[in-house]
Amino acid sequence: MLAESEIDHLETIIQRGATLPKGQVLFHAGHKFEAVYAVRSGSFVSTSTNEEGQEMVTGFYLPGEIIGLDAINSGKHPTTARALETSSVCALPFDKLQELAAVIPSLQQQLFKVMSSEIQAEHELMMLLGRKSADERMAAFLINLSQRFKRRGLAADRFRLSMTRSHIGSYLGLAVETVSRLLTRFSQEGIIDVQDREIAILDLARLADLGGTQCAHVPVG
Repeated sequence: MLAESEIDHLETIIQRGATLPKGQVLFHAGHKFEAVYAVRSGSFVSTSTNEEGQEMVTGFYLPGEIIGLDAINSGKHPTTARALETSSVCALPFDKLQELAAVIPSLQQQLFKVMSSEIQAEHELMMLLGRKSADERMAAFLINLSQRFKRRGLAADRFRLSMTRSHIGSYLGLAVETVSRLLTRFSQEGIIDVQDREIAILDLARLADLGGTQCAHVPVG
């Protein structure tokens, strides 16, 4: 935990109040890395372009999550981040953050924890999405969203998909038609309820069984 005086120091470098309308780019791939961004509200999608010129979805970011950590090593953003809906972020200039962390050990520890948590979450999701079955990938994706919403104090069993079916398909390596078919079938089987982009998890055990047994221990509610 940071002491009150340390929080005061941190607040002096935070650039607050940046609001982006749906579709606006936060940063482009190849741009110089200058700051990391904490999502205050809304959500973002990150994309990269492959050698064939196709845009591929590489990740989604929800409230409380940090965007831009993958640019620290190279000094350039490897992806483009775009708002999926009206969203707001706080910018943390990385050079100032480093200076402050050097004199506030507890801040440095918190930064390491944040980075470690983001890396671990990404690793866990990649392990889940490495499964071959389309059913398993879709179930793992929904379980992962549920876990992320719950960690941030939001409803884990009922949430809105701010991303399109096309975004999900690109991320999971599935055709858009397959994404729609799987959501419809999960709904027909009573695993979830789907109303346009609103998702309600009705049977966590069955969804967890499809997505991976390690998910079964995550409570929803």
